[in-house]
Amino acid sequence: MATEDNEVPLNAIRVFVTIAREGSVTRAAHALGMPQSSVSRYLAVLQDHLGTDLMQRRGKRSELTEFGRLFANTVAEPLDTVCFTAKRMRRRDRPDVNRLVVRTSLSTFAYSLLIPNLQAFSAEMGGVIVDVISSLSLPISTDDFDILITRDLSVVEPADDWEIYNEQLVCVGSPNHVVGKGLSIVRAMPILNITSRPDILPTWLRAMNLTTKDISSGARYDHNYLALPAVMTGKCLLVAPEIIVSDLVRGGALHVIPGSRAPSGMHYRAYAVDRSDNPEISRAFCRWLVRLCKKATLPEAA
Repeated sequence: MATEDNEVPLNAIRVFVTIAREGSVTRAAHALGMPQSSVSRYLAVLQDHLGTDLMQRRGKRSELTEFGRLFANTVAEPLDTVCFTAKRMRRRDRPDVNRLVVRTSLSTFAYSLLIPNLQAFSAEMGGVIVDVISSLSLPISTDDFDILITRDLSVVEPADDWEIYNEQLVCVGSPNHVVGKGLSIVRAMPILNITSRPDILPTWLRAMNLTTKDISSGARYDHNYLALPAVMTGKCLLVAPEIIVSDLVRGGALHVIPGSRAPSGMHYRAYAVDRSDNPEISRAFCRWLVRLCKKATLPEAA
């Protein structure tokens, strides 16, 4: 365990930080799972490197010297950061080297735009397999995913991120009922309510200089993907993110009411976590997603 004069004894520092936290060499040895004699030798190596004592005897007990306390307090947090980052970025040994796990809190976005286009990404990347899981819970560093797509969650672990979409809202309806009509149609036809996005309708009404008294409230649905069949077949309207209805508009199943576009203030982001087994493919996926979202945006005239 001897070190050169210019070589920092990192293992000895790690052991000493544990001694400081546990309050004794004996408890540190138990926490580290090593013999007490080894812990004592690491302590001696570090004291020799620093040129001063880090522990002192007080009767039958040992305690940190003033220098020892200062050193432990100074290095403990950076050491934790190094260990955390190394653990998170460790490449796991799994057989599916050409596979990504994409987690998202945006179920309708995944249903209407992401999943229908995954085959194009797979072909572009030589057959990569993309698993998609949805969850509204805040992700933690032990969750198994490579990429997070979200509007309202954040990643606290090391990750690269991309803004993929600045959410725009539009009011849509069946072409049979709204083609040729202006914005005044929203006063005559009921507007569906989406309980998972209670912010959308009030935000859109304010942008249109309308209030809830100016419209008729329609049926309630948990998510936009449940409401899409209703608005395509029924005599009703839906205010939704433009990106999730763009393909239906282009295909003629829905029609955007002119003058109904308004920003929601929400931003979709994609995070490629550093601990991914496939960091380059993950970053390529996020760049592809930016292009996909840009392509899905409807012309301003819609």
